[in-house]
Amino acid sequence: MIKFAPKSSQPSAEVEPVVYVIDDDSGVRDSLGLLFRSVGLRAELFRSAKEFTQSKLPPVPSCLVLDVRLPGLSGFELHAELTRADVDIPIIFITAHGDIPMSVRAMKAGAVDFITKPFRDQDMLDAVSAAITRDRIRLDAERARFDLQRLFASLTSREQEVMALVATGLMNKQIAAQVGLSEITVKIHRGHAMKKMQARSLAELVKMAGALGI
Repeated sequence: MIKFAPKSSQPSAEVEPVVYVIDDDSGVRDSLGLLFRSVGLRAELFRSAKEFTQSKLPPVPSCLVLDVRLPGLSGFELHAELTRADVDIPIIFITAHGDIPMSVRAMKAGAVDFITKPFRDQDMLDAVSAAITRDRIRLDAERARFDLQRLFASLTSREQEVMALVATGLMNKQIAAQVGLSEITVKIHRGHAMKKMQARSLAELVKMAGALGI
């Protein structure tokens, strides 16, 4: 299995999207780079799948424009390697030799689009725009989860315990009996948990607990 360059574990606040292009045809590769840069997108170009796997992918909205037929590792094989390595990036397959079975295979594998060469610039830009929007939504969700995890880690172990029990629907009196505390002490821990989690209501605290899986 291919070893990919390490990726950041924390979603970045950077917003500049990146379009990665892998195509062994320098003409296609360069023209795509010019096209994406002409609309203000950052483009990084690669001649092979192996070259791409040696680069570090920043946690910013991005997509991969990937030729199906490449020397060495093919586009479909790279896609499988990315999936196994838990590298989640929207993929737009391109090929000069496309057919219906190939396009079906690509879409079943989770590709955003399958475009045959030669293609219209606008079709490519539309596909990339949809892919980047999809990735931005994914990163926003990851960032929100990371922020929740950071806030939850700031709670004391008792506050975490009380928050988890609140999320099950127990009343303060029931929680107090279960953990061996007074009801007023449970209320204090719950209040601290809400403040540290920045929850504006009990319902929001419960929703946060659900998002954290506790």
